[in-house]
Amino acid sequence: MNFADRLDDAVARVGHPLVLGVDPHLDLLPEEYARARSLEVPRAVRADALTAFCCELINIAAGRVAAVKPQAAFFELLGADGWRAFESVVEHAHAQGLLVIGDVKRGDVPSTARAYATAHLGSAEDGRPACDAITVNPYLGEDAMQPFLETCVATGRGLFVLVRTSNPGSGLFQGHGDPPLAEVVARSVAGWGEKLRGECGLSSVGAVVGATHPEELQRLRAAMPHTPLLLPGLGAQGATAADCRAAFPDPTHPWRGGLINSSRGIAFAWRRPEHANRPWKDAARKALDATIAELRDALGLAPC
Repeated sequence: MNFADRLDDAVARVGHPLVLGVDPHLDLLPEEYARARSLEVPRAVRADALTAFCCELINIAAGRVAAVKPQAAFFELLGADGWRAFESVVEHAHAQGLLVIGDVKRGDVPSTARAYATAHLGSAEDGRPACDAITVNPYLGEDAMQPFLETCVATGRGLFVLVRTSNPGSGLFQGHGDPPLAEVVARSVAGWGEKLRGECGLSSVGAVVGATHPEELQRLRAAMPHTPLLLPGLGAQGATAADCRAAFPDPTHPWRGGLINSSRGIAFAWRRPEHANRPWKDAARKALDATIAELRDALGLAPC
C-alpha cells in the first residue's frame, strides 16, 4: 500500500495526528538509564540502555499514536552500537504496530543519495529493519532527490522533505528571496509528489513545516494541497496545537493533512514541575494524554 494511505489509515484509527518524537537526549534520560551517558562503561552497554529507554517509551505510545519519529543523531553518538540500537528501536516500533519516520535529514549527490535511500528505506532484497519514511534535505536539487523518490516508488515508503524548519534561525536561508526560498521548495515538493498520491488524496512525498511558523503555514499548505505535513515544534519549542490548524483543511476528515510532532514534552515530562516525584513513565502517559486532548480540541476532533 502507498505510504500516504497507510499513514492516513493509521491516523484515522487513533483519531488524531500526533506523532511521538523519540529524541533520547542522553543528558535528559531518567536515572535508571544513566549508564547510557556514562563514559566508564562499554559503548555496547550504553547503547543497550538507550534501546531500553526508547522501547519503553514506544510501549507507552503503542495504540495511542499512529507513528513514532526516532532522531538518528542521538543513536549515532554511540557509533556502530548506536546504529544497532536504532535498528532495534525501528523493529520494536513495527512490532507494536507503529509506523516509523526516521528523522535522518539525508541529502547528497545522486550516487550517494541512492545509498542513503537504500540504507534507510530498504529495498525489495534487503531484510534489515527499514523506516516507513524518512526526512530528507532537498537543497542539492532535483537530481539529488530522484534516488529517494525512485526508492519510494519501489518500496511503497515515503519522504518528508525539509521546507520550513522549526528552529529560530531557519529564516536566514528559507525566508530569503521573493518569493521566499521555502515557497520555491514547497512548489517543487508538490510536483515531485504528484505521481505518488494515494487513494486518500495525499502523496507519499510529505514536507517538514515547523509549527513555530503559523503565519506561513497557510501559504505553504496552499502551495502543497496534497502533501502531508510533518509539523515539529509543539511543546518545548513553543508552538501550540492551535498553530497547526491550517495544515488540516478537510472538514470531513479533520485529522487528515499530516502529523504534529511532540518529543521532549512527552518523553521527558517527568522533569517538569507539575510531574515532580512522579515516575517517568507515568509522567509520559499523563503528558501524552494531555497532548492528544489538546490536539483533538484544537482540530475539532471528537474526544476519546
